[in-house]
Parts: sequence; structure tokens; C-alpha cells
Amino acid sequence: MRKIKAKFDALRERTGIWSYRFRSRGVSRLHQRPAWEVTGFFAVIPSWAPTASAIGFLVLAAGYGIALGGHARDVSESVTSAAGFAVNEITMEGLQRVTEFQVLEALELQERPSLLLFDAGEAKDRLEDIAWIRSASIQKFFPGTLRVLIKEQEPYVLWQRGDITSVITKKGEVITDEVDGRYANLLRVVNHGAQLRASEIMSELNKFPGIRARVRAAQLRSERRWDLAMENGITVRLPEFDVGDALAELKKLDEQGALLSRDIVAVDLRLQDRVVVRLSDDAALRRQTTIEQRTNPSRTGRDT
Repeated sequence: MRKIKAKFDALRERTGIWSYRFRSRGVSRLHQRPAWEVTGFFAVIPSWAPTASAIGFLVLAAGYGIALGGHARDVSESVTSAAGFAVNEITMEGLQRVTEFQVLEALELQERPSLLLFDAGEAKDRLEDIAWIRSASIQKFFPGTLRVLIKEQEPYVLWQRGDITSVITKKGEVITDEVDGRYANLLRVVNHGAQLRASEIMSELNKFPGIRARVRAAQLRSERRWDLAMENGITVRLPEFDVGDALAELKKLDEQGALLSRDIVAVDLRLQDRVVVRLSDDAALRRQTTIEQRTNPSRTGRDT
């Protein structure tokens, strides 16, 4: 009996698990403190901490899934749009040749775009990649207005090289190869290098509006001088230098003798002391016939 009691006392001292069963009968079980009560660091943790930790874990897991699936941008836009920062109005200014569809396509707006997350810098770069747009400006007015300001390229002349014709700027930059009837009044410059020197011939022609209105094209010859193709098919060959003086002489001859309305094919103004005119084949034949008639007059009567 002593051995059993000694073993039981040793076990109770080591574990303490069953110690509460053998306490004094004077304390009710309801008020006894269990031996497994939490102590130390875990005793100071609030009761709501486990619930908050679980919720936080779920939020982090959902966020990780959204980011991993590439939906973070869509979710962010939906949240900020729902918070009152959705793009509700887009105003556009300066559009002439550029369409509203082209602008909207470059803005790349989603179904419910967020003004807060809209990247105006990247949208500006995409707009300026459009050939007709020289510069663009985008302004955001909170809570939901987007303003787009466009400055378009100014078409200067048409540039033809071979079978390709392009609308170009004054600096010679190609705007587009899609040429239609809207650009029929633009001067056509022909051959490689003409796009860089178009402003030279245009500045000279603009001094003589009457002649400019009758010029259909200007062809650069050997990258040195210009030939003008008139609307009636006459070719005017200009000198390499003193183009303005040559055009003034052409204007004078046309005002005095309607030179550009005659049956001729070319006017050569390259020589300073003379103007060379080439007749058409029919005009040359008529002239030859007239000269022969003057040299050998016909006789209608008998010799006496």
C-alpha cells in the first residue's frame, strides 16, 4: 500500500493533471481553476484576434489570387469607379481630320474606366503616334471629366516619287499615304529630294498667285532646279537661280501676249537673255505652212 501511494504522489507532482480532483472538498468544482489555463504571452492576446487573423488571411489570399491572375487593374478600377471616380464625360477639341473613334481607340478606356487610375502620360504618347496629330494634351478634372486637346498636322504639299504619293508637312515629314480629293488643291512636288525643298518653290510661287493657281505640279530636276507642269499641259523650265525673276518674266509675257494660253508645249526660262518657246506639233506644222506661203506666194492669174 505504501508503494502504491508513493507512486501516485510522484505522478501527481510530475503532471499535476489530476491534482484538482484531490483538492479540499471545501471548494466547489465550479470555482476551481483548471490546471490547463493559458498563461504567459498567449494570455494577453485579445479574444477577437483569431477572427481578425482569419479574415486577414482570407483577404491576403484573395489579393494574391487577383494579382496572380492579372486582375488587379480591373478590380482597382471597379473599386475606384464605384467610389465616384468613374470617367463620365470626355471632351475633345481641335479635331479636323482625326476622328473621335481614333482618339477613343488611343485612350484605351475600359468598360468602366477610373479617372483616378487613368495614365494620361501613356495615353498622350499613343495619341501622338497617330500620323495626323502633331501634339496632344490630356487634362483630368475630378471627379469624372477627361479633356483631350489635339493639334493636328498641317498638310503642305503632295510628294510623289514613283507610284507613291504622300501628304507631307512643310518640313517634309510624311503624314499619310492615303491621298483623296480633299488634297486636290495642294501642289504636287515630284522626285526624291523634292519633299525637303518644297518650301523653296512654294514661297516663290506664292508671290505670283495668278501663276500659282495654274500650276499643277513642280518637278525637281537633278536636285538643282524645277520644272512647272501647268494645268493645260505646258511645261515651264525654271533656272537654278533667280527663280523669282524668271516667274516675273513669265507673268509679264502672259499678261502681254497670253503666252500660257497659246498652242505651245514648253517655255524655257533658263537663259537670262532670251525665252525659248516650243510649239506643239500642230502649231509647228501650221507655222511652217505659213512661212512657206509667205516665201512662195501662189499665183492666181496668167503671166503677161
